[in-house]
Amino acid sequence: MLAPKRAKYRKSFRGKRGGKAIRGSTVDFGDYGLKAQTSGWVTSRQIEAARRTLTHFTSRGGRIWIRIFPDKPITKKPPETRMGSGKGDVYEYVAVVKPGRMLFEMSGVTGNQAKEAMRLASAKLPVRTKFITKNL
Repeated sequence: MLAPKRAKYRKSFRGKRGGKAIRGSTVDFGDYGLKAQTSGWVTSRQIEAARRTLTHFTSRGGRIWIRIFPDKPITKKPPETRMGSGKGDVYEYVAVVKPGRMLFEMSGVTGNQAKEAMRLASAKLPVRTKFITKNL
C-alpha cells in the first residue's frame, strides 16, 4: 500500500475539492491513460486494487504508471467513543483527485487491451473516469 515515508504534519484538515486539475492532466509517459471526470478521495487501497487489476489483465505485459499518490492523512475515531477528546488517529491515506487529473497511464499493449484493462480498473475507483489516447 502506498503511504508517505515522512510528513511535515501528522494530521491535516479535510480541505476543499473545488476546481479542475491543471497539472497532471495530459498523457505524458504512456500511450493510453485513465482520466478522472469527477472529484473525490482515492484511498491507497483503491489505487492498489486498480494497479493489481491492470497488471493482471495485461499478464504483466507493457508498462504502467501511477500518476497519483496518497499523501493526505485521514483520521477516524474509534467506535463507541464519546464526543470531544480531540481528533482521531490516522486511519488511512488518500489522494485528492480533481476533474481532469490523469490517474493511470499504460504503454506496450494494444489499444483494445488497454481500454478493457482501464475499464476494469475504473470499477475499483470512487470517481468517474474516461479512457484517453495520446495524440500521436
